[in-house]
Amino acid sequence: MSNRKQSLFPRFWSGYLRPHLWGILLALVLMIVEGSALGGLSYLLKPLFDVVFSPGGEVALYGVGFGILGLFTTRAFTVVASRTLIWSISQKVSAAMQGNLLRHLLTLDSGFFQSNPPGVLIERVQGDTLAVQGIWSSLLTGVGRDLLGLVTLFAVAISIDLRWTLAALIGAPLLILPASLLKRYVRRKSNQLREQAGQRATRLDEIFHGIQAVKLNRMEDYQTARFRNVLNSIRRAEVKSVLGRSLMPGMIDLVTGIGFFAVLLMAGNEIASGRRTTGDFMSFFTAMSLTFQPLRRLGEMAGTWQVASASLERIYALFDTAPAYPRPAQSVVQPAAGAPEIRFEAVTFSHGDAPVLRGLSFTAEAGQTTALVGASGAGKSTVFHLLTGLLEPASGQIQIGGVAASRLSLADQRKLFATVTQDSALFDETLLENVVLGRPISDEVRDKALDAAHVTDFLPALPAGLVTKVGPRGSALSGGQRQRVAIARALVQDAPVLLLDEATSALDAQSESIVAEALALGSKGRTTLVIAHRLATVRGADKIVVIDRGRVAEEGSHDDLLARGGLYAGLYQLQFKD
Repeated sequence: MSNRKQSLFPRFWSGYLRPHLWGILLALVLMIVEGSALGGLSYLLKPLFDVVFSPGGEVALYGVGFGILGLFTTRAFTVVASRTLIWSISQKVSAAMQGNLLRHLLTLDSGFFQSNPPGVLIERVQGDTLAVQGIWSSLLTGVGRDLLGLVTLFAVAISIDLRWTLAALIGAPLLILPASLLKRYVRRKSNQLREQAGQRATRLDEIFHGIQAVKLNRMEDYQTARFRNVLNSIRRAEVKSVLGRSLMPGMIDLVTGIGFFAVLLMAGNEIASGRRTTGDFMSFFTAMSLTFQPLRRLGEMAGTWQVASASLERIYALFDTAPAYPRPAQSVVQPAAGAPEIRFEAVTFSHGDAPVLRGLSFTAEAGQTTALVGASGAGKSTVFHLLTGLLEPASGQIQIGGVAASRLSLADQRKLFATVTQDSALFDETLLENVVLGRPISDEVRDKALDAAHVTDFLPALPAGLVTKVGPRGSALSGGQRQRVAIARALVQDAPVLLLDEATSALDAQSESIVAEALALGSKGRTTLVIAHRLATVRGADKIVVIDRGRVAEEGSHDDLLARGGLYAGLYQLQFKD
């Protein structure tokens, strides 16, 4: 076993269980009392049969009876208290782990999310943490209740007759090898099950995200068949995992049966001959019978631990994943206040082995609008991702306000940009929440942004105004309305740079005109970068930078570039040849 695997539980303990140490200790004490009650019950059966049920036993009847009643009463109290306490702690631990895991995942770069589908990550955050949630409480229950119960029960059995106890355990060595093999088998199947659960979540995520494409292409049967294939794989793995986990308690049952048979052969003759009393046998028999359920639970717990440890490995594998390009937690230096100049200096970037930017250099002057245009695949969107820290350049430097972006923390870098993209990502919250995103925005700033973005134009038509739910991904709004909400969101940030990536390309002419007007108002007093395919949207830019195959092909104003008759003029004529 690797060092990482060996350190899983200590990391889990120090990170999540240690803060609840006193609650866990209290629950452990309650479980010890609960487990010890079984030994006390079996012990009281000897005087019950040998004294109370014999002539003159009336004197001891109340003592033994109240003793048994007291044991059951104590056990009832400890069961309720310990279960409630453990469940409360397990919920807190699970919530903390899910929150911490999500927070860590949100620090990773875009490349991580390109190679890990949302469904898989949902299963890792939710499914794996839930699988871990119950194991530590099961371990605690096993130690506090079942293991202590076994100790007291075996103590009673040994005090009655050591030979009978050894005979009852005669088949125990038969469990050693099968238990070791089953542990590996269950762990392997558990890993497969967690991976396939991630595939199931991914399939559902893709189907529901692409529901319109599914319907328009009549893919209902095709997608259902693919989903059923995943379900069948999960079903087979689940059955095999349950089989492996069930074999251990099943073998314990078999070994227990062999032990009882051996005890009956020994004890039968001794009781018949009068060498041992019926009370001896009943106390011993009850003690050994009561070990049956704790042994089965401990056997099942071995399998459950393998399932949970597989999930724990996957969880800490995510926690150990670091950003590909770490940034300083605190910025070394900050750009000066106001609209900054943005410079790309010989910046290169590749997707795998495919170069995207090949020494890109250009300057976006402070307080002006610079447009980036070019054919698809020229590298325009990569510039957007580099500016916002979603990607990092392989070489070269990006300067914002005279400060290298690599010297800024990601939070400080992104604080400089208000972004509007073609895909205006709205959340299934109210329109107001989609604008402010939890930020402390004054009503004056909010209303000014809503007016500038023309959101107030359609507010009266919404059933609840600003507190209207916009639906999943803003499905309750039109495309133009969603884009105006995204613009209002950008304007309330009051960032010194406005970054627009195809902000109007998916809109009709009327909506585009309204959105363009809102963007023009929002760009005042800011450095604005516009990434666009449609050249009609950038004619008024102060400077147009034409990118071709990752390099600057030409730059200048709209009229200058047309007069040159170069690449920009060719693109313009292609779009407006009619």
